[in-house]
Amino acid sequence: MEVKETNLKGCYILQPKIFEDKRGYFVESFNQKIFNKLVGLNVNFVQDNESQSSKGVLRGLHFQRGEYAQAKLVRVARGSVMDVAVDLRSDSETYGHHFSIILSDENKTQLYVPRGFAHGFLVLEDNTVFNYKCDNYYNKASESGIIYNDKDLNIDWNMPEKDLIISEKDQQLLPFKTL
Repeated sequence: MEVKETNLKGCYILQPKIFEDKRGYFVESFNQKIFNKLVGLNVNFVQDNESQSSKGVLRGLHFQRGEYAQAKLVRVARGSVMDVAVDLRSDSETYGHHFSIILSDENKTQLYVPRGFAHGFLVLEDNTVFNYKCDNYYNKASESGIIYNDKDLNIDWNMPEKDLIISEKDQQLLPFKTL
């Protein structure tokens, strides 16, 4: 597995080794020992989640506050997404900056999003299946988020706004400056 830090400190791109032959392919999508060694952290994932979405669905930008903050390791099992991480750590030199990457079933790329970040993704293909490991349990009372079209973050989702499918709940998220 290859690991590369993004422009956001502590946020990593992981590219697993893919073994292909005429039968298909094999990939080890996660190995705790290797992961912890490569990112230099001791992360213990406790919850796996999966979502299936249609093209144009935008989920995010989500995070959990306080003791329920979550780090996530995300990947796409089928289809593709534009994945976005936003640094919310006020003491970070990249506070308020974001990183985006295309994750797909073809490239098998994964993104590690540490605690203290908001996360979201835009689905680029119908029937996309998105997987994420979390290092803390979900707690409804701690959930929060930032509106996807926040003027200060200025994220280019690379899709016309009229084509976005956004839940009513996500449309009510607050601007970045209100955090």
